[in-house]
Amino acid sequence: MNAPEFSRPVRLDQVPRIAGEQQHIVADEAERAALIRRFKLAALERLEADYVLTSENGALVARGTARASLAQPCVATAEPVAEEIDTPFTLRFVRTADAEAEEEVELSDEDCDTLFFDGESIDMGEAVAETVALALTPYPRSPDADRYLREIGVLSEEEASPFSALLALKRDGKQ
Repeated sequence: MNAPEFSRPVRLDQVPRIAGEQQHIVADEAERAALIRRFKLAALERLEADYVLTSENGALVARGTARASLAQPCVATAEPVAEEIDTPFTLRFVRTADAEAEEEVELSDEDCDTLFFDGESIDMGEAVAETVALALTPYPRSPDADRYLREIGVLSEEEASPFSALLALKRDGKQ
């Protein structure tokens, strides 16, 4: 398996020393360029996070905020659409062996951000990159998207609805 583009490993033996202290990580230019390719972004000007790591009930928990300045291609025009991300996160890291020791692992809604790890470290850089990827606008649209779509003949939702066709028939019958 290849190393993540934005890797900031935290060894488990470091956790007691840094637990409860604010940590700050920043992606450099090469890491951002690699993440642009991975996530198919138009630009990634900034990616950083502040977090606090603690041990809770046999797991490591990172609470913090991820921030990014980026641009994604518009789904219609492919023009860059700028976006600022400032998202809080709570990530729970559980050892794969601990999860496998239980016969069945049941995750609640609160556990959706549970990450399993193997070995002697967790990777906060990769966790932050994935957090930002999940916070991206799913279908970015440039201000020109509607005009462009009309020009190539794509109907809006209102124009394509069955009710608009009925209204058009009704209008045509009155004239």
